[in-house]
Amino acid sequence: MSDSVVDPLWSAILAEAYDAAQAEPLLASFLHMTVLRHAALEDVLAFHLSSKLASPVMDARALMELFREAYDSDPGLGMAMRADINACYERDPACDSYSTPLLYFKGFHAIQSQRITHWLWQRERRTLALFLQNRISEVTGADIHPAAHLGHGVMLDHGTGVVVGETAVIGNNVSILHGVTLGGSGKERGDRHPKIADGVMIGAGAAILGNIHVGSCAKVGAGSVVLEDVPAHSTVAGVPARVVSQTATGCTPALDMDQRV
Repeated sequence: MSDSVVDPLWSAILAEAYDAAQAEPLLASFLHMTVLRHAALEDVLAFHLSSKLASPVMDARALMELFREAYDSDPGLGMAMRADINACYERDPACDSYSTPLLYFKGFHAIQSQRITHWLWQRERRTLALFLQNRISEVTGADIHPAAHLGHGVMLDHGTGVVVGETAVIGNNVSILHGVTLGGSGKERGDRHPKIADGVMIGAGAAILGNIHVGSCAKVGAGSVVLEDVPAHSTVAGVPARVVSQTATGCTPALDMDQRV
């Protein structure tokens, strides 16, 4: 994906980084090291994440080689990452460039790091996946189990305090704000975490607990505690959450990002 003709997103990010380096000389070295010297978007992310997640136990070079192995092995990781960048750009009013989530949004970093741990989990490298989960949680403030399934176009706004359990499933084009929990409802084992369909928006501080389904294009109000299935195209709010309204069939709350219930 190094050819800008076939990867316009990478071309745009290169141009943004060049302009930013010209405008702010104090960051020129940082932008050259993290973006401008690399040949592809996957290289940038592998370098940037490995720098952030490095520790005395696992140095940055070893992590970068691991991340590059993952991207080379599974092109779907790069495709999902590009969809996630577009999700941030299109939905977050604080994001005014494609390079912003790539370089500065820890919610985006948490999602991309979990995609690597999920890749490891699927290949039975579970000890390493759990080691990295712990480190990702320390660095980004988001704790997402390596076994959780994430779709593409996921926006994790801020990321702080987000917890996603082992058997959780998050669909495509989902928006999740800070402080959200997708957790279990007790000590049961097995399939015990929520399943979030496409187009859902989950407001800040919401807790969705148990092996329940949140239907497509539903909205969960901030601070809600959801213990039962949520119908598609509905808005739920409260403790415990109840249906308070229906959304229009053509609406996608994750894209609209309207926090009102």
